[in-house]
Amino acid sequence: MPWYTDEQIEEVRAANDIVNVIGSYVKLKRSGGSYTGLCPFHNEKTPSFSVNPTRQMYKCFGCGAGGSVITFIMEYENYTFQEAMEALAERAGITLKKREMDKEHKEQESIRMQLLEINRKAGGYYYAKLKSPQGKTGYEYLASRGITDETIRHFGLGYAGQGGGELYRFLRHEGYSDAILKETGLFKMDERGVYDKFFNRVIFPIMDVNSRVIGFGGRVMGDAKPKYLNSPETKLFDKSRNLFGLNYAKLGKNKNMILCEGYIDVIALQQAGFTNAVASLGTAFTIQQAGIIKRYTDEVLLTYDSDQAGRKAALRAIPMLRQAGINARVVNMEPYKDPDEFIKGLGANEFRKRMEEAENSFFFETGMARKEYDVSDPEQNTKFYHAVAKMLLEFEDKVQRENYLEAVAAKYALRRDDLKSLVIRYGTSFPGNTATADIRRPAAAIKNKEGNKGISYSYKLLLSLIIERPGLYKQIKDIVQAKDYFGEPYSQVARMLYGQLEEGRLEPARIINHFSEADVQNTVADIFQTGFAADMGNDELEKALNELVIHIKEYSIDKRTRELTDLNELKGLIQEKKALQTPAKLHIYLKDG
Repeated sequence: MPWYTDEQIEEVRAANDIVNVIGSYVKLKRSGGSYTGLCPFHNEKTPSFSVNPTRQMYKCFGCGAGGSVITFIMEYENYTFQEAMEALAERAGITLKKREMDKEHKEQESIRMQLLEINRKAGGYYYAKLKSPQGKTGYEYLASRGITDETIRHFGLGYAGQGGGELYRFLRHEGYSDAILKETGLFKMDERGVYDKFFNRVIFPIMDVNSRVIGFGGRVMGDAKPKYLNSPETKLFDKSRNLFGLNYAKLGKNKNMILCEGYIDVIALQQAGFTNAVASLGTAFTIQQAGIIKRYTDEVLLTYDSDQAGRKAALRAIPMLRQAGINARVVNMEPYKDPDEFIKGLGANEFRKRMEEAENSFFFETGMARKEYDVSDPEQNTKFYHAVAKMLLEFEDKVQRENYLEAVAAKYALRRDDLKSLVIRYGTSFPGNTATADIRRPAAAIKNKEGNKGISYSYKLLLSLIIERPGLYKQIKDIVQAKDYFGEPYSQVARMLYGQLEEGRLEPARIINHFSEADVQNTVADIFQTGFAADMGNDELEKALNELVIHIKEYSIDKRTRELTDLNELKGLIQEKKALQTPAKLHIYLKDG
């Protein structure tokens, strides 16, 4: 795989003006210092797609897509980072020389290639075991679930025997060392010996989008726990950034994807002709997975289990899909629990009808909320009004929010004006939401969201404001340092941004291009364009800024204190905490920004 230096990446980016490149795909119109047009990543009638020639970045304020010229080509053409680099280099007449990897990178690439080879052989071993007399238990289980031999071959399904070390002995015989086998996550190695991680389980190979085996899932035969077991995260496998079945789902020309809970559901649906089915990998759905799906479609049909756990999982997934710019609809599985049972019970044609009748995800959310309240009781009905108002704040676009407000008021016979008043009140109280078109957000509420999600948003606000007003950096850097940002990509972005400002330059597009994953580039672009200051006066913004700085510093001190291993560091943290209690010494002034 080509590997390019930061200098090569910057050369390609700088040689491809973002307005010219995007203008060859999207009709752009100048608007002040930027250009606007209809977003190519979601359907819209009113332009919300903006291209900033100064920052060499784009941003859609409707679906949230954003990034550099390289990000755009990756997203629009569905290219990998390397493919986008090559296409833009050719466009600019640049000859890209593949960088000779240093020893460390060669070793890492060698390990990756060996792991892929081992996984391929392990998959073949499990498949052969399933087809052997020793795999009878697993084969009969799959047959009982209606899975055909053709589907078994298609997905490479297998069986891990009951011996405990059979795969290990096979791979050792193939010439692999314990050191590399340990990296696969397929074995437990301790002082007692080496044991296969999977035994007495039906095996589901997990493949990347290029159909390379990167991990495995296993369903136990019998009542042992856990029922399902996945490979641990390795140099190949990150469960939050992969989807089971995506290697096949991406090949179809379907307008949407079907999102399921488990392996069997995907297999049953694809076997029934619904080749656009995918599933998260034994864990809760993630924003990274939503970003991956966005590369292929703008619509997802949720087919989570119809029980309480499945409904809760759907409620967690919907906001993430919405944040990624994906329209979600919920398929009614009743009277069955999941797609597998539904297909067996009512068949593919009835499932197709249910897909066509799938419920708008916002109405699914409000319907679930309504079940929690007895709306015949005035107090309960008031609480329902408030719940719906908060939910409406998830829509960033003013027109979209107004349309949903009208629709939900009509659906549940709510008083439209009362509901709108609540939306405005909550929008004023919760600045963490991005529905800013007509809702002002005072400084005092910046700290209202706690936990990792809240602190991530605080990082976005501060970094965005530094980008907008780089003169503030001199005041901020001694209070909130790069080390005070936790979690990626915020930590790395802060280090790079602070480094640029120390050198007296500001190149946000260069920071975006440091990351090769399109969904990460989108996240970084969003950091730089969060923009919470547009509707604030100077006094209000100054107050907000100071509260934001103190909030981030307090979080950093508390986190470092909890993780403290060296008691000698405690004194310094105590002094930092005391300094926060005398804010006059820390006050940041906008006039210097």
